[in-house]
Amino acid sequence: MRILVVLGLFVLGAAAPSHAGVFGDDLTRCLVESTTKEDRAELVRWIFVAMAQHPLVSSMSNVKADEKEKANKQVGVLFMRLLTETCKDKAKAAIKAEGAAAIQLSFQVLGQVAAGEIFADPSVVAVMSGIDKHVDGEKLKELGGGIGAD
Repeated sequence: MRILVVLGLFVLGAAAPSHAGVFGDDLTRCLVESTTKEDRAELVRWIFVAMAQHPLVSSMSNVKADEKEKANKQVGVLFMRLLTETCKDKAKAAIKAEGAAAIQLSFQVLGQVAAGEIFADPSVVAVMSGIDKHVDGEKLKELGGGIGAD
């Protein structure tokens, strides 16, 4: 298992199985319950640093080389602590029963939990709510299902 592939894909779920088995679920619970709010914030910072390198958005962010290294180091330490210490038995069982993809899927869920905390922040919500002035609620209402203007 290449750690770069596992870490790079878990958030977006590329090539991940559609659902975890019992052992993968146990590992996922362990990962989520064993991380602090700061651990999850480090994970989101790492995701941001990585995504900020993409040509579509790189002009919007100026992440310095030392910040990239710091983010990589912190998430590497977190990854190793969770898999080889805190959730070691659950990780071993998940890999044995469900293969290495169980690790990827479990970290994908952890990434989603971490991102959920970021997206719940009032300042993030305020920016994302700015889309409201650029959509036609009446046209969306025609789609039904409670979408659009009230």
